[in-house]
Amino acid sequence: MSAVLDFPVKPEARPYLDAFDKGLSRNGDAAPRWLAQSRRRGMTRFAELGFPTRRSESWRYLDLQPLQQKPLLPAGPEPGKHETAARTQLAGLELPGHGPRLVILDGVFAPALSRIGDLPTGVWLGATHRAIAEREDLFREVAEETPGDPAHPFAALNAAFFADGFVLDIGPGIGLDEPIEIVHLASGNDPRSYHTRSLVRLGEGSRATILETYAGEGRYWRNDVVAVRLAARAALNRAVLVEESAEAVHLAELEATVGADARFSGFALLLGGGTVRHEASVRMAGEGAECHLDGAFVVDRTEEANIVTNVDHQVPHGTTRELIKGVAAGRAHGAFQGKITVREGAQKVDAHQLSRNLILGGRAVIDTKPELEIYADDVKCAHGASVGELDEAALFYLRTRGIPDAEARHMLIEGFLREPVEEIADPALREHLLRRLARRLAKLEE
Repeated sequence: MSAVLDFPVKPEARPYLDAFDKGLSRNGDAAPRWLAQSRRRGMTRFAELGFPTRRSESWRYLDLQPLQQKPLLPAGPEPGKHETAARTQLAGLELPGHGPRLVILDGVFAPALSRIGDLPTGVWLGATHRAIAEREDLFREVAEETPGDPAHPFAALNAAFFADGFVLDIGPGIGLDEPIEIVHLASGNDPRSYHTRSLVRLGEGSRATILETYAGEGRYWRNDVVAVRLAARAALNRAVLVEESAEAVHLAELEATVGADARFSGFALLLGGGTVRHEASVRMAGEGAECHLDGAFVVDRTEEANIVTNVDHQVPHGTTRELIKGVAAGRAHGAFQGKITVREGAQKVDAHQLSRNLILGGRAVIDTKPELEIYADDVKCAHGASVGELDEAALFYLRTRGIPDAEARHMLIEGFLREPVEEIADPALREHLLRRLARRLAKLEE
């Protein structure tokens, strides 16, 4: 493939192009023709774009130089090889549910660790590779989408290399009461990259809750892409918990389309990982659509975490609410970049965006950049941002009540971060995330 490219290949893309030519992380001989063509388009696009730099507005707060200088290439799938160690990881996550659970280990579906069970008629849940074989009609449209936007080069790389992922398809009028757990584990056996591509599709009037957890050991790069399609009056609650290893790079992209009177609630809790970027792009395509994007991040030592959101109101009567909170300690760097666009003719849109952040110590940094771009004149939109330190008056009050300084600080930090978590409707899921948050804060190095 590389011999026929009619443009200069970016130097940092060359190792990945060579790996693609060798067929790493792909089952090229068994893939349908449309998928093979889609992979080639993705690789060509990434070879042309290369890695984003800080000159790119949406990547200005993240340092990708270590990954660029020491490539983490994909490797061929090794199903079942590290399942024993993965069971220990899985147990340590203390997941709350008793419903369906799909586990992806080192980028590949792990049936021995999963428990999908009996699902209602009209519900399909399985691995991406199975969907390609059995439900081509369901997955093909999403799989063939190769981003052309220079701000999304890793989605193009994902299109070239994805080995697996999950697909959830729920027919019209079906409601799932038990949350579905999707667990992404990295065994840490070898430094490598894992590329997963997934799809969630809800039919008219259906509803579901998903908890996606990302965890691992060692040095690795997780490059995850999820597409969400919500038909009219559908409702999806999706919570993401990131507890990657200290050496990990975690880059995740969500791309959602929300239909008329449908509701998408997305929540991200970023608690671990050397370099973490969680991006959500939501297209409000139907009148009366509702979107909630909440989240929180905690970083210390030299960690980096970015939350990036982009909500595009294309039709009237849409509603968006965003609340993002961050805490940074040590020499860590956190950032939030959020953009809400209201297109011409998208009247009666009600959109609010708020970013609040705490700096602990003099070396940590948090950047925040909320943004509104409005082309309609009958809207109700607002945004706000703040970065500050712990309230000394509140600390003094707690100390006068006999609470030690360290405990008082911990109480204030946890209280500050609880607000977006408590917006989660499912009680068991909410309590699980609060426990994981408390566990992380207990280890916070200020």
